Amino acid sequence: QVQLVESGGGLVQAGGSLRLSCADSARTSSNYAMAWFRQAPGKEREFVAVISWGGDSTRYADSVKGRFTISRDNAKNTVYLQMDSLKPEDTAVYFCARDIAYRRAYALGSNTWQYDSWGQGTQVTVSS
Repeated sequence: QVQLVESGGGLVQAGGSLRLSCADSARTSSNYAMAWFRQAPGKEREFVAVISWGGDSTRYADSVKGRFTISRDNAKNTVYLQMDSLKPEDTAVYFCARDIAYRRAYALGSNTWQYDSWGQGTQVTVSS
């Protein structure tokens, strides 16, 4: 059973950086695309970034492009989200998720229904 655990969230000032980690204790995620989503209070969960199972392809939401970087270490079954130049509007609970498809070879998904395993989330708060 997939168990995704996020860590690395916290409180940071605008312009600062944080690095989120998502560890898969079941060690199954290395063959799946992995994504980060976020959800702010009163808002729907939204796509942030996704990385292919091999790590050679990525996709970002326009709102974070150029500021966030997704990466993975399949030997450690861990996915990362480096967040730089943080803004107050980045404040949300951040979730990692595993693609529903094994070794997806086509377009990386940005919809929540394309992911079937989720972590519990980690809070990121950016103060102005």
